[in-house]
Amino acid sequence: MARITLEQIFIHPITQKYLGRSGVAHAVAVAEHAYSFAQRYHVDPDLATKAALLHDVGHYTWYRDGEWDYELYRENDIHAIKGASRAHKLLIRIGEDRHAAKEIAVAILLHTDSYLPEGNLKLKPLQYVVALADEADEELGGKHHYREIDDTEALERIRMLDLRIGNRSGEQNNQII
Repeated sequence: MARITLEQIFIHPITQKYLGRSGVAHAVAVAEHAYSFAQRYHVDPDLATKAALLHDVGHYTWYRDGEWDYELYRENDIHAIKGASRAHKLLIRIGEDRHAAKEIAVAILLHTDSYLPEGNLKLKPLQYVVALADEADEELGGKHHYREIDDTEALERIRMLDLRIGNRSGEQNNQII
């Protein structure tokens, strides 16, 4: 089975729709952080970067009177639940290994505990790496979701991650040009 690349995931219309809602610049930066953390914590960088890229595809925009309302978001958001489901369906649809798709979806589900009752989660290494990567790029008040990035730069950075992952594993990348 050929490896599903980050580029294949990134250019898919469903990914584009939902990354546009949650912030492409944030998604790409979190994927880059996840690659670094995956090296440090001996986690599969392919799974980590895919989960990181898709970690916020479940976001809904919480506005009040035409302005982003961070408190409304914090009180009502379940983006990790919606995102895990959406990412799993997308990954299966494009041919990702079913076991990998499930691991990625669970890492997305657990990348934040903002929707859970108080308590400590015991995260597996992949889940921990994705949560760390997200935290590494966060800004107060959710501003990380509003940073801009040029489409060409975003795709170039995704392709670089694909190359690094492919070179690390010795695989040939199946890049779409």
